[in-house]
Amino acid sequence: MLLSIENLVVKYGADIALDIQERIVINEGDRVGVIGSNGAGKTTLTKCILGLVPYHGIIQTRLAPEQMAVHMQFNEYTDAMPTRYVMEAVLGTKISKNKKLRELISYFEFEDCLKKKYTKLSGGQKQRFTIIMVMMQEAELTMYDEVTSGLDFETRQKLVEKLVEWYHDKKESLLIVSHYYEELEQLADSLLILDKGRVLDYGRKDDLFHKYCGRAVIVAEKNDKNLKILEKFQTLASPAHLLAVSCESEEKESEIAGLLLKNNVNYKRSNNDIEMIYINAKAEKCNAY
Repeated sequence: MLLSIENLVVKYGADIALDIQERIVINEGDRVGVIGSNGAGKTTLTKCILGLVPYHGIIQTRLAPEQMAVHMQFNEYTDAMPTRYVMEAVLGTKISKNKKLRELISYFEFEDCLKKKYTKLSGGQKQRFTIIMVMMQEAELTMYDEVTSGLDFETRQKLVEKLVEWYHDKKESLLIVSHYYEELEQLADSLLILDKGRVLDYGRKDDLFHKYCGRAVIVAEKNDKNLKILEKFQTLASPAHLLAVSCESEEKESEIAGLLLKNNVNYKRSNNDIEMIYINAKAEKCNAY
């Protein structure tokens, strides 16, 4: 066990920002995605683990806060000197004498940015700069809080591809806060789903998909024609413009797909859609209340 959280409560005045009652365990090598709407408690959880906010409850780990690495949503560095010297000062090493640092700079294609001051970097360059600083810590637990926030689609995609490739054969545990579901589909193998500070569910992605969505999901545009075609099948909670049908068996999936193809309807099939997991976990909890 690397990290255990239980009976954790954080209050900001009279408001409960985070309330985790059942035990959450993160083991060595786990890649946990944390999802939830704004105000769900995602960043507060990261700050609790680091000891940056007061809380009641139990957080157990053999790591001291300084042994963890974290990329926060907003990062600022001095603009008094080029990023090369900021990097060397913060990390306490010379680029020319540190092979791993040179490898990271090259891996993230940051060489041409070393002579620039921090405020002159683009959004993607600033993110790469901070990621290099985080990765240099070689921490057993690394936390990324909205690592691609504010970036355009192409820049986000390239950065995530770099992260996926880098961590492919690494042993570090990751806690990744993101509202981009497609990023977590690539980076996370487990999900912690938060809503208004409370845990909706926690588990492996595959297990959560089967629990809330079935064996597979077929999604098509929601319109009168498609509603009529799929009226006899079990539908799931989904974005308002879409119609999602659960396929509990291979035979049922073939039947649904055949009907849509026969009627010339475009559709998407998935067995790991994180957005569908989140929407249906939230809908199930709301119905339970």
